Amino acid sequence: MAAANYQVDLRHFDELPARELYDLLRMRVDVFVVEQNCPYPELDGKDIDALHLRLLEGGDLLAAVRILKPHAPQDPSKIGRVVVSPAHRGKRLGDALMRESITACERLYPANPIALSAQAHLRRFYESFGFVGTSQEYLEDGIPHIDMIRQPATQSA
Repeated sequence: MAAANYQVDLRHFDELPARELYDLLRMRVDVFVVEQNCPYPELDGKDIDALHLRLLEGGDLLAAVRILKPHAPQDPSKIGRVVVSPAHRGKRLGDALMRESITACERLYPANPIALSAQAHLRRFYESFGFVGTSQEYLEDGIPHIDMIRQPATQSA
């Protein structure tokens, strides 16, 4: 099934209206803590300095990701908290979300690689977007993960 029609919204934490922030955080807790049965500190303090990219349809939150800026000029930007609403799965929104996230990172930080910590079972999904594994598999909050990186478009050509 093709990706739904959606609007891309990219905002800093402080720019999100309270209800939209609540919807975003609730979706992440519902998926990462409740659905995945993984009690961990979802509210980790990083959201405040992050950009939040959301896919919306009208007022409905379809999917979201958090983008962390590079700490130093040579460091990667980081994509994390990649989540698709359970009510909107099966519409290829994960693909759309990653395309939009990569585009945003390349626009904002064109010289920097993009890093992420992937759940190990999603390795091939992220590889399809040019990410390569940079670590052995490890457990994070009881779930197998692997670190991955995507080189800047200017270096990957």
